[in-house]
Amino acid sequence: MRRVSLRSVLAAAICLTGLSAQAAGGRYVNPADRAEERIIPMYGNLPACEDPAVLGEITSWFNSREAKFWGPLQLGSFDRIRPIAWRPWGDDFIPRRFCTARVLTNDGVLRRVDYSVRENLGLFGWTWNVNWCVSGLDRHRSYAPDCQMARP
Repeated sequence: MRRVSLRSVLAAAICLTGLSAQAAGGRYVNPADRAEERIIPMYGNLPACEDPAVLGEITSWFNSREAKFWGPLQLGSFDRIRPIAWRPWGDDFIPRRFCTARVLTNDGVLRRVDYSVRENLGLFGWTWNVNWCVSGLDRHRSYAPDCQMARP
């Protein structure tokens, strides 16, 4: 008599019922658990990486922090803006768009900036916000090493 594992029986049952939904990493996500099906749904309506509002948010927060704590360093122009991931952990997590770009600071140095645009994490959960890290300027090592923790 052939032995059948519980895992294979469950996998077959899921496939036969048509409820299969695979998230990142191949793990099962019940369609009812998707972010769009929550009491307060999240649809992933986020601005693009190159949206002026997103880049303005990064510039404003960076310039304010630098002026208050560290000195005269300011962000200038952005280029080579590109997305690196969209909802990388699956449909049941808060929708996030991960991006990277190059930014020119007022000391003439080009630096990499990694950032994510996240849904419903703004003021009172009403809007999107941006989480960012400028390479070489993570003075508290919040995203160490070299801003890798700001990426997916």
